[in-house]
Amino acid sequence: MPSVGGVEIGEGQKVYESGLTWIKPSFLWMMYRCGWGTKEGQETVLAVEISRKGFEWALKHACLSHYEHGLHTDRATWKHHLKRAPARVQWDPERDLHLQPLAHRSLQLGLAGEAARLYADEWTVSITDITSLAHTVHAHVRDGDLDAARQLLPRERPYLLDDGFLNRLRQ
Repeated sequence: MPSVGGVEIGEGQKVYESGLTWIKPSFLWMMYRCGWGTKEGQETVLAVEISRKGFEWALKHACLSHYEHGLHTDRATWKHHLKRAPARVQWDPERDLHLQPLAHRSLQLGLAGEAARLYADEWTVSITDITSLAHTVHAHVRDGDLDAARQLLPRERPYLLDDGFLNRLRQ
């Protein structure tokens, strides 16, 4: 039986058939979410690389996950768009090495239906198990060696887009 990150996938079973699949581009935000790979059911941490074309398709077809006065015409129109959108954007506080919130926010991208299928079947470039990295960075943080922890963090840089690309997805 095939497996992803040690989790068996049944014959013909698709990992995107129900609920939302979330893309969390920030390593530290993901560590906050999975508790450094220690939360029950989240013991395996995978880094999924997807194509830029796919990521931008999802952003282009996304709706903000909550109603924002002044951005949306009205609540009913926003709900209509959200219900039909194959992707949704949520902005959550970025995290520091102690997983405490920072002043700036990181994008989280939820995929459903067509977007989740494209993500799994077409956009995925590679999947890497980074559980041991998560545990090693966490051990350095626990030991107070933040410089060693920082040096192990995956390189993250701003994702540059044309002006206006995200205007309808900003808070």
